[in-house]
Amino acid sequence: MGFFSRKEDTATATAATPAEAAADLTALTGEYALDPAHTTIGFAARHAMVTNVKGSFKEFTGALYLDGGDPSASSATLDVAMDSIDTGNADRDGHLKSADFFKTDEFPQMTFRSTKAEALGGGEFRITGDLTILGTTKPLTIDLEFNGAAKDPFGNERVGFEGKAEILRSEWGLTWNAALETGGVLVSDKIKLTFDISAVKSAV
Repeated sequence: MGFFSRKEDTATATAATPAEAAADLTALTGEYALDPAHTTIGFAARHAMVTNVKGSFKEFTGALYLDGGDPSASSATLDVAMDSIDTGNADRDGHLKSADFFKTDEFPQMTFRSTKAEALGGGEFRITGDLTILGTTKPLTIDLEFNGAAKDPFGNERVGFEGKAEILRSEWGLTWNAALETGGVLVSDKIKLTFDISAVKSAV
């Protein structure tokens, strides 16, 4: 899905490139809410040692506070409904929701709460925080690229980021696996996380 839906594409949006927006980050200071229609919280796991299975979460809420004058004062929160996991296969999704993996009946949410934000230069940022899965909280660091700022045809002020991170699922108690006859295991311990974020500035 593009930055705007097909209907929105018929209008003209005013946008600043990452470089232009970075020149005046103070203008971006404020509270933002993630736009679920234009945001993807994704993941990928190695399957049977030979391919990647990708998926995403369809239901979530999140908020950003951006401080253009002092990026280290910025923060982020994310709450994900684990029952909304979608890998494109209903049987696999059901297994992931079960007691073998996410136990969604007992632990319906995954949460992230930032504890540190850093500006690395060149539109690159790093945010560190606490990721909670299955009631276990561990640190997570996400590298982010600022994609720019725009005012959409409906007057909403938006910012965009792309992010990535890696975790070892076993550190959060996600240890189910099956051995392969040829060696190795069915599901990798390493999980790649991806974030395509569009966030809308809250009205003052």
